Amino acid sequence: MKAQLAGGLMVAAIFAAPALAADAKADVAAIHAVDQAWLKAFRAADGDAMASLYDEAAVLMPPGVPAVNGRTAIREFWLKEAQGANQGGMVFSFGEKRAGGADGKLGWSSGSYTVQDKDGKVVETGKFLSVNKKVNGKWMYLRDTWNADRAPPK
Repeated sequence: MKAQLAGGLMVAAIFAAPALAADAKADVAAIHAVDQAWLKAFRAADGDAMASLYDEAAVLMPPGVPAVNGRTAIREFWLKEAQGANQGGMVFSFGEKRAGGADGKLGWSSGSYTVQDKDGKVVETGKFLSVNKKVNGKWMYLRDTWNADRAPPK
């Protein structure tokens, strides 16, 4: 009886594995779609759209400054940054190769970014890492951080 039960569980696990892998792949695609929505909102300096991508209890961890806690404070931070970038003619973009993973209600995304000035000159390159949480079927940033490849000028 125990052998039959163990065999049945093994067969169920074998058939369930492709479905779980497909779900994880779809979740990673959805997490990367959040990154693209963030990029679109940043370029438009749309603070509300950027903030809507963050969990109420999210923490933004920018380089060189204290952490920014909560959706409202994150909205203000990003709005100021995006408006400054737009006024300065800066263009932010993600690198082509991004990684990600998901397991249940938690996921992550990482990759590289580039900032160009109004003349197209690369002024900064760096990398990012976000931890995402699935809330009511929607992926949201829970933790978000990045840093430049070079130290800031002194």
